[in-house]
Amino acid sequence: MSQHLPRWVLPGAVITVLLLSWSLAVHFGHAPLMPSPWQVVVALGQLAADGRLVRFTVASLFRVSWGLLMAVVIAIPFGLWLGWSHRAERALGPALQLLRPISSLAWTPLAILWFGVGDLSAVFIIFMACFGPLVVTALNGVRKVPSVHLQAGRNFGLSTAQLLRRVVVPSVVPQLLTGLRQTLGVAWMVVVMAEMMAVNSGLGFLILDARNAGNRYDLVVAGMVLIGLVGLGLDGLLRRVERLPGLSWGFPTARPSAAPAVARLRLLRNP
Repeated sequence: MSQHLPRWVLPGAVITVLLLSWSLAVHFGHAPLMPSPWQVVVALGQLAADGRLVRFTVASLFRVSWGLLMAVVIAIPFGLWLGWSHRAERALGPALQLLRPISSLAWTPLAILWFGVGDLSAVFIIFMACFGPLVVTALNGVRKVPSVHLQAGRNFGLSTAQLLRRVVVPSVVPQLLTGLRQTLGVAWMVVVMAEMMAVNSGLGFLILDARNAGNRYDLVVAGMVLIGLVGLGLDGLLRRVERLPGLSWGFPTARPSAAPAVARLRLLRNP
């Protein structure tokens, strides 16, 4: 029976239960500073009226966009290179594994020292948070390309550059999109923490400023709601991109046969 229900029914029911539970907890609880859902709605209206809602949301999106874009431009080619070249992976892999466990927020003092308090510091912190996951995603994607497809490409006389462009990259794209979606969630979390320490605008700054300016917990929770809504929207956008026909295909990884690779490479060689 649940299969015949509209898609919004179950999520709507869950959200309704959560809001009712929240209201009851505030009403019967012993936390007078905890705002009710209606107070948060009023706070959101206040933020929209004075322009902070749009201004701070745009500021956070600006920093996430630039930090993630820089990571995509640098980390993905770097990861593809490491995945393709075993020698490069042996040489640079230990340094990468040394840097990966370091929290991106640990770079905050150095970011402020190098770039000062402002957008550049936050963008650098986001870049450091996104760099490692994207490199590993690209590296693993190259390593999972079936060898039969690479051999078929070589049999057709493809050069190394053509093999990378026409076989490896198309095979890795679906995995890169999945990794990019996960990395975007990381970037959106990191920007909030970075804005609490390195800048004076954005949704993270809104939460910190509301807490310090008279314990405005209605604005604090309103900022949290905004962060969740924007993150939900960004995730939904990447979900749509993943389902695009030109990007959702991938080479099979289990028991690959040469026939699909040969047919594909014939089209690639003679478009």
